Amino acid sequence: MKKFINQPENVVREMLEGIASAYPELVGVNFSPNFIYRKDSPIDGKVSIISGGGSGHEPLHGGYVGYGMLDAACPGDVFTSPTPDQMYEAAKKTNSEAGVLFVVKNYTGDVMNFDMAKEMLQGEGINVESVLVDDDVAVENSTYTAGRRGVGGTVFVEKIVGAAAEEKKSLTELKLLGDKVVKNVKSIGIALTSCTVPAAGKPTFALEENEFEFGIGIHGEPGRERLKLKSADEITSIMMEAILENIEVNKNDEVALLLNGMGGTPLMELYIASRKATAILKDKQINIYKHIIGNYITSLEMQGVSITLLKLDDELKHFLDAKVHTIGLRWGM
Repeated sequence: MKKFINQPENVVREMLEGIASAYPELVGVNFSPNFIYRKDSPIDGKVSIISGGGSGHEPLHGGYVGYGMLDAACPGDVFTSPTPDQMYEAAKKTNSEAGVLFVVKNYTGDVMNFDMAKEMLQGEGINVESVLVDDDVAVENSTYTAGRRGVGGTVFVEKIVGAAAEEKKSLTELKLLGDKVVKNVKSIGIALTSCTVPAAGKPTFALEENEFEFGIGIHGEPGRERLKLKSADEITSIMMEAILENIEVNKNDEVALLLNGMGGTPLMELYIASRKATAILKDKQINIYKHIIGNYITSLEMQGVSITLLKLDDELKHFLDAKVHTIGLRWGM
């Protein structure tokens, strides 16, 4: 294992210390339990938006704490769900009495621990709702999930409900809005290489030089199948085909397109994939309203690509366009 770390058991703590020292104007960091919180929270009359998951997917989720997105993010150990006390304490820190909305990726540990935190908070009279993100079209069930996995669509959910929360929408309204995003967003990813969890010290899986994994999960879970390596255009085409089979988009519809790197993919290659995905949508007369390219939900140093497509209407466009100021996502400033 060759990584720019100190001791494997300290990577999450030291990452959080680095975030705290680099962005003191945006976020604060709590230790024991670990969570990142918006520096100006709680905000009177505003629902607190909280998410979290295993570390190793940065900038998700901690990079999206700030104006227009999350009020707090709870990082677990690498590829490990955060514990209920993290979400509980993050909610207590940021709740303004308007309620709390959890954004939860559909992984068994995440779902269980967020549900436990929800019960703890409700037991103290705090209103809590959850949005479950399950946008991955690769497989119905996986090593970590019952049902479809939550992947790149999480970025759109956090952005859109975060913007609506800034407008002081109610907890009920935000829950409905988040569920609407989930219904209209689909993703799929591929891997050219594995990644190495620091504590494990070896790659999660093995791929031959002439192979890629189609439909990979963000923790290195198996995908639909292992295929012989193809050109970028061919791989992008089969990814887009898988998404378009699972989402209702028609001629003249508007979409947001996210081309995401898995941590070790050069931007050059993401732009090549973007070129082909754009051509496919143009050929079907589907209009790209917003196009986002970069590393937004990663898998340590994995070389790979994921594509996320969100069908838009006027309401979703409004909140997607709204001002956001976080470590990992900024526009409308």
